[in-house]
Amino acid sequence: MDGQTHKPHRKAKEKKKHTGDRNPKAFAFSNPGKLQRAAARSHDIKEKRLHVPLVDRLPEEAPPRLVTIVGPPGVGKTTLLKSLIRRYAKETITDPQGPVTVVTSKKQRLTFLECPNELEAMVDIAKVADIVLLMIDGNYGFEMETMEFLNILAATGMPGNVFGILTHLDLFRKPQALKEAKKRLKHRLWSELYQGAHLFFLSGVINGRYPDREVHNISRFLSVMKNPRPLVWRNSHPYAIVDSFRDITHPTQIEEDKNCDRSIVLSGYLRGTNFSSHNQRIHIPGLGDFTASSIEALPDPCPTPAREQAIAKATGKTGRRRLDEKEKKLHAPMSDRSGLKMEGDAIWITRDKGFTFDKDVNYAERGEGEELIIGLQEERRLLGQTEDGLQLFRGGEKITNVAEEEDTGRKKQRTARFAERDEGDDEEFPDDEGFVSGEEEFDSEEETEFNEKKLGRMFKESDKDGGEEDVAFADSDSDLGSISGDEIGEDDEDEDEEDDFDDDEEESALRWKDNLAGKAQMLHSRPSYRTADLARLMYDEVLTADEVLRRWKGEVEAEEEEENIEDSEDEDFFKKAKNDEDAISEDRSIPQYDYDQLAIKWSVDDNIEQLRQRFTTANLGGGDDDEGGFDGFDEDDDEAGDDDDEGDGEFEDLETGEQHKTDAKAKTEAEPAESLEAERERNARRKEELKLRFEEEDREGFNNDKAVARREGGEEEEFGEDEWYDAQKAIIQKQLDINNAEFEALDERQRVAVEGFRAGKYAKIVIEKVPAEFVTNFNARMPIIVGGVLPTEDRFGFVQIRIKRHRWHKKILKTNDPLIFSLGWRRFQSLPIYSISDSRTRNRMLKYTPEHMHCFGTFHGPLIAPNTGFVCFQSFSSATPGFRIAATGTVLAVDESTEIVKKLKLTGAPYKIFKNTAFIKDMFNSSLEIAKFEGAAIKTVSGIRGQIKRALSKPDGHFRATFEDKILISDLVFLRAWYPIKPHRFYNPVTNLLGNWQPMRLTGEVRRDQGIPTPQDRNSRYRPVERAARHFNALKVPRALAAELPFKSQIVATKPQRKQTYLQKRAVVLGGEERKARDLLQKLTTIRKDAVARRRAKKEEKRAAFQKKMEAMGEKKEAREKREKQEYWRREGKKRKGEDGEAAGGGGGGGGKRRR
Repeated sequence: MDGQTHKPHRKAKEKKKHTGDRNPKAFAFSNPGKLQRAAARSHDIKEKRLHVPLVDRLPEEAPPRLVTIVGPPGVGKTTLLKSLIRRYAKETITDPQGPVTVVTSKKQRLTFLECPNELEAMVDIAKVADIVLLMIDGNYGFEMETMEFLNILAATGMPGNVFGILTHLDLFRKPQALKEAKKRLKHRLWSELYQGAHLFFLSGVINGRYPDREVHNISRFLSVMKNPRPLVWRNSHPYAIVDSFRDITHPTQIEEDKNCDRSIVLSGYLRGTNFSSHNQRIHIPGLGDFTASSIEALPDPCPTPAREQAIAKATGKTGRRRLDEKEKKLHAPMSDRSGLKMEGDAIWITRDKGFTFDKDVNYAERGEGEELIIGLQEERRLLGQTEDGLQLFRGGEKITNVAEEEDTGRKKQRTARFAERDEGDDEEFPDDEGFVSGEEEFDSEEETEFNEKKLGRMFKESDKDGGEEDVAFADSDSDLGSISGDEIGEDDEDEDEEDDFDDDEEESALRWKDNLAGKAQMLHSRPSYRTADLARLMYDEVLTADEVLRRWKGEVEAEEEEENIEDSEDEDFFKKAKNDEDAISEDRSIPQYDYDQLAIKWSVDDNIEQLRQRFTTANLGGGDDDEGGFDGFDEDDDEAGDDDDEGDGEFEDLETGEQHKTDAKAKTEAEPAESLEAERERNARRKEELKLRFEEEDREGFNNDKAVARREGGEEEEFGEDEWYDAQKAIIQKQLDINNAEFEALDERQRVAVEGFRAGKYAKIVIEKVPAEFVTNFNARMPIIVGGVLPTEDRFGFVQIRIKRHRWHKKILKTNDPLIFSLGWRRFQSLPIYSISDSRTRNRMLKYTPEHMHCFGTFHGPLIAPNTGFVCFQSFSSATPGFRIAATGTVLAVDESTEIVKKLKLTGAPYKIFKNTAFIKDMFNSSLEIAKFEGAAIKTVSGIRGQIKRALSKPDGHFRATFEDKILISDLVFLRAWYPIKPHRFYNPVTNLLGNWQPMRLTGEVRRDQGIPTPQDRNSRYRPVERAARHFNALKVPRALAAELPFKSQIVATKPQRKQTYLQKRAVVLGGEERKARDLLQKLTTIRKDAVARRRAKKEEKRAAFQKKMEAMGEKKEAREKREKQEYWRREGKKRKGEDGEAAGGGGGGGGKRRR
């Protein structure tokens, strides 16, 4: 056995290694039709993901998303708003009103807005809402307001994020009922929105708020949400949601006339496209159209941490890394934050525990408002005066006594000096604005409250240690100059200056002017990098391009040009610094230059290349990014002008006549001029090159090699060469990048002037000539929207729409009945005319809207772009029963003219008939009218068609007509004509923010309100129609013709019967006895039927009582059986439990004896 050798196994077959490619046979389609359906389905799915490419106008610092809380009254909107604010801001607002903005993450903010239970507010909020929280009473179900808001959203533009929130779920007692209600409401919401719409549940209220876990789930969902696809209307219009309102009308105007037009300021975040900086036309829904008097960007009251970090990085200050609890910001100007609410010039302080204004009571929990009120109750004291001394600032040092000073005040009266001014020299000298920049060199934290170096000689104190220096100051503000100039010159002062001062006033006044050239050079040593400075240097004819750039960068200090100043008398105090021509040129908004010299100077290639590098590639700081940063703009650029010499460090002392110049000014030589023909040839070559480049790129597509080579980096684009959809998105993105690059090259003021105020800015909009009722009836809970109006939307004309009556509206709509439109930003009332296309030849007017289909409509109103959705109402009143949305639709076209015709039927009667010709009367009144309708088609009631030929000469209004057959004298002839009509030019804007707005009422409503009976027109009454029966003669066929008829068509006519038949002869007439017998039998049968009916009713009563008794017995039996069953199983359970115990007690041995 041990030496047995086994037969070796056969080698296994080598398996083919998997190469990764699919086996085409395994995934082939056996049925070609299935392949076609699968391919079509995959293409449909791919096409559904594609939308029309839209420009993404969302800026880098996006405005807060608007989260609106909508629902019927009593559903818990305010409670949810408080809970969400508490969740994000860790702050409680007792009565939230208006928009409330909170910071939710590093780069995101949310603005919460509660929608009041007003249809006007729901219409306005539906146009601007980014996220909608739709609150539903889970115990009641969907209410009318919820369904109305959903249909308004669907008509005006459904935002991408609409969520349902079920409340009052704690009122359900049975879990099964709660589960069924959730399922039912979820599927009902899905049928209104889309399958899979999110639905949140809020169980109950704890301490005035919803449970933290449920609110946390909602807040997390809001925080991680992505930006939805922008709506077309919002992506093409600027708008803002107002969160702050202020009346800036002068009080004297209000005192003179309380109803005078007001000037108001509305503040809020700008959204949509850019607001124009000049004469922006706006519309406030509920108020009207206005022109913005001014728009000013304000500091962001609720900036994101990312924005703060960017500002800190730019300014050099370090910011925090995470969103700490203390940094969670809240902006709610219309609400009461921590018990403090501001309404105009009134401040309201609210406290739940009451107030204690007794100053003697030691109350540890007094708020700041209570401390202020208690402080006002104390005795009158000076500012900062306390019992221990003088204390101006909290935590500061208290001053108990003041040392007496020997040298205080003037020793003698100031001497007056007279100045003689030249005639016509009324020009005011500007302030020394160039010295302001020196303030940045000092540390504000180390600066004391009162700096002796800033005060005059009368406040001068001598330091005991001798470490401080004494400075002489001027007598007046004009001689004093700038504080910063003295502070910069502190290092250059002499430390061993004498303590006692000379009494000579002029010598003391002129001491501050020592070493002015050094101070000015120190002030202006740092370059400004202002665009205005660059423009001023560019238009200097004596400077070359290289010198322009070096001076603008600050590498070379500029010298002041030599000025010819005439010597005047010694006693003259003022002198002219420039001649009259220079003074005139300074007053011009555009300075005068020698444009021929400038054209020659900037036609050289080297100059243009150097200037181009300054705007595209070169650094502002000459290569160092830190030093070349942007230092901002001076606030006085517009006032001081761009042509002042103060920015160059050059000035003239007007008292002494001394001129101070910088030492680094270089003399320039004019560049050689180039001929005009050479410049034109160069420009023509450049244009030809650009044209060829454009044609080449357009011919070879976006992804060609030459276009890629010209791009920076030469990276491939994400889209393919033949993908049209990707190419369109790339075109939009490319243009957007070009625009952003161009605008970023401008400074902030120029960018605002060209581009306008961008979205995301917090700005205030000043509006003038606002009715006083808006201020008096202002309600913070009503949303106020400032919508930008495009130039075309300011025009009025006829708007053609496609409209359909809402299926839930009870009544059909009638032509020329007033209807309230919500179209664009506006809400207005107009009189539409409904029509339908009649065989595509004419628009025929309809008296009423169709029952279940669309129709056309035309009304007079503002011209809005086509494909804009709208919604219509007959009334905004909450007292209107039923569904208030009357119709929905879209705009088809806008035009100044309309082509709507109404059917007009003219009737006439024939009075003389020939073979196919007849004379017609009673249709026209004159031959002139007949001439207008010659050749028109006419028709009789019986259907015989004809044509109008000519008017008859003698009876005026009669005409001759021909027909296709002979007509009867009793036939009516009618002419079907069309009469053009135009809509009424009626436009009534809805101004609900001004008070109780009254719409145009129907005639029936006016009669009902005023008790006027409806007039009865005699021709409109229904009269009984009496038509005499017409007797026609019998048809008589000649015998010869009847004989020739075929057998099937033979006329069978029976001969009239002359004798009576047997049945006619056998007429049965009841006799006397037989009639009595039948009458008696009928009476007996009636009595018997009545008895049977009473017996049956009695049986039914007994049977009902028996059934009731049996039901009671059945209930008792069921209860008894249930009780017996419970008792049985209780005993059985005890018995089994005892058996289990015995089995466990018996342990591992033999089984023991069972107990009975």
